[in-house]
Amino acid sequence: MEQWIPFAEGEYLVEDAFLAAPDNTALGLEKALIEVFQDAGGRRRLRGRARVRPYYMVQLMEENDAIDLILDLGGEFKYRLPRPTLRSGKVFSPDVKAVLQFSPTVPWAPLSGETYGEMKRQLAFISP
Repeated sequence: MEQWIPFAEGEYLVEDAFLAAPDNTALGLEKALIEVFQDAGGRRRLRGRARVRPYYMVQLMEENDAIDLILDLGGEFKYRLPRPTLRSGKVFSPDVKAVLQFSPTVPWAPLSGETYGEMKRQLAFISP
């Protein structure tokens, strides 16, 4: 994962974020942001957080093993993060929100605006 992050160190708000599964189901995330930082070896790294309803996240993950994270940082900056590490609270009431922490396992893949839009149109979002 050598220098695949095109941003300087700092925190970046995410305009739109969601978890997407191969069966075209998805779950929207709220108040997402990413943090770009430099590790001890001088390489840029990424981690992020968002708000999610764990109850619905479990539903999404029960049917799918491969969950991707889609991030729209605005403008041309749209990315697919394949199979990230996901950590969230364990309260499973439909009304409870928890913080979801995510980090990449492989470099993210840039998405064109057209690809992003088409992908989002094909998804069936799990709604609270």
